[in-house]
Amino acid sequence: MSRSSTRFDTKKVNSELVTLTYGALVAQMIKDLDNTDDVSKQLERLGYNMGVRLIEDFLAKTGTGRCLDLKDTADKIQTAFRMYLGVQPNVTNWSPAGDEFSFMLDNNPLTELVELPDDLKGLRYCNIICGVIRGALEMVQLDVQSWIVQDQLRGDTSTEVRVKFIRRLEDAMPAGED
Repeated sequence: MSRSSTRFDTKKVNSELVTLTYGALVAQMIKDLDNTDDVSKQLERLGYNMGVRLIEDFLAKTGTGRCLDLKDTADKIQTAFRMYLGVQPNVTNWSPAGDEFSFMLDNNPLTELVELPDDLKGLRYCNIICGVIRGALEMVQLDVQSWIVQDQLRGDTSTEVRVKFIRRLEDAMPAGED
């Protein structure tokens, strides 16, 4: 007997699995918390915790060293989007001071199968991405803010994630370990 010749596109299957799992998580959080602002904060916090752990995996897989500047940081985050979400965002909208930029996602896998009802329009559904960026960069001594500027779930043509450099964190030794 031969195997069935049906083949699956594993990247597509993985992407849909992530989308559905994330959607189920957000739906449960909405039921548990009843307030879209609280859900948005929890999604950012969840993303932060993921970013803290993902950075080690990213650095181990890519073998990259310290970022030289914010442009280098943006390029490495762009690589991480490709590795973990299978999308290539455009880095754009640099501020004149060079301390802010945006990622533009024409195809956001987190929102692929999602429609928000009118009563949830205040939900920042993709806030997990902002948290991942903030958590990962904090682990490499960069303090940043990250937020959603445009969202496909709110009718925008793409999802825009804004990142602002705040300061470089100092390597801190725990108290008593001089």
